[in-house]
Amino acid sequence: MGSVFPVRRRVRRFRLFALAAVLSLLAGGLGAEELRFFQLGTGPTGEARFPLGGLIANAISNPPGSRECEKGGSCGVPGLVAVAKSTAGSVANIRDVADHRLDAALVDADAAYWAVRGVGVFKDKPVTNLRAIAMVYPQSLHLVVRKDAKLLGIKDLAGKRVAVDDSELGALAPGRLVLAAYGLSDGRTAIRNMNPLAAADALAAGQIDAFLTVEGWPIPAVSELARTTPIALLPLTGPQVDALRTQYPFFTDSEIRADAYEGVTQAVKTLGIGVMLVTSAEEDKDLVAGITRALWHPSTQKLLVNGVHHGRLIGLDADSPPKLGIELHPGAAAYYAKAQLAH
Repeated sequence: MGSVFPVRRRVRRFRLFALAAVLSLLAGGLGAEELRFFQLGTGPTGEARFPLGGLIANAISNPPGSRECEKGGSCGVPGLVAVAKSTAGSVANIRDVADHRLDAALVDADAAYWAVRGVGVFKDKPVTNLRAIAMVYPQSLHLVVRKDAKLLGIKDLAGKRVAVDDSELGALAPGRLVLAAYGLSDGRTAIRNMNPLAAADALAAGQIDAFLTVEGWPIPAVSELARTTPIALLPLTGPQVDALRTQYPFFTDSEIRADAYEGVTQAVKTLGIGVMLVTSAEEDKDLVAGITRALWHPSTQKLLVNGVHHGRLIGLDADSPPKLGIELHPGAAAYYAKAQLAH
């Protein structure tokens, strides 16, 4: 579930930011107890979450010596220096947060849901101390077919070759859950594991009939495919989808905009899964409240919306605390309660 684009310049910027914070501390003669480092897990360096995590780390930081927020300076948590760290993905992030190797992380909402319940890859070690801070941006489940295949709905995939994301969640991967809901599990459908880029190439070459992938639109691999091979996006609606949303609270309603991909002229209703910011239950309540407050600040919103590929999808809403299938951290819950009282 990730998008590839250059990040080296941002990586250098974030490292310089952390170094500048330390130099500021030394120059000001402040005690070490007044500075706190905070590690934020993101994803592989080639995916969208790495630069996004860097921007979040920048926004929630407020190292000693920073200009005041009201004067155009940092609006983060006083004394906090957050640093984005590249990671292997959601499962690794969840385990590292649980074991306090990371202070917080960006993860897929479905992975967090399975983790706290000890299901699938978390069966041997449930992550009971995982807590939510915010849902950062939504992702949409894309069911992509060739336009000339004349496949009108997901039920038409019976007997077809379908690729799903090569997910570390295995049988619990969103694409597999959706196929199973329609009675299209292995046996009735030839299911293959492929990343979006490989699946797009395979669809163009006629080696598969459809693929399912989850990410915020537009997905670069799907965009590139649409420029060379006419595609269609099949909707995911109806009683099976309603049942999935009821059974699994991480599934949400989603819509892929009509102009998201070349040749796709109508909006497509589908399922969504959020990317959320999580921490451990043991993290300090006041610190998490401050981080949540920093996320809501208008300067942070502007930074995130303008700074990353999926920025236009980012829309934190203080009036609607996240419903993500796991418990909110008390610090985040306190902030949301205060924000609601203020409106």
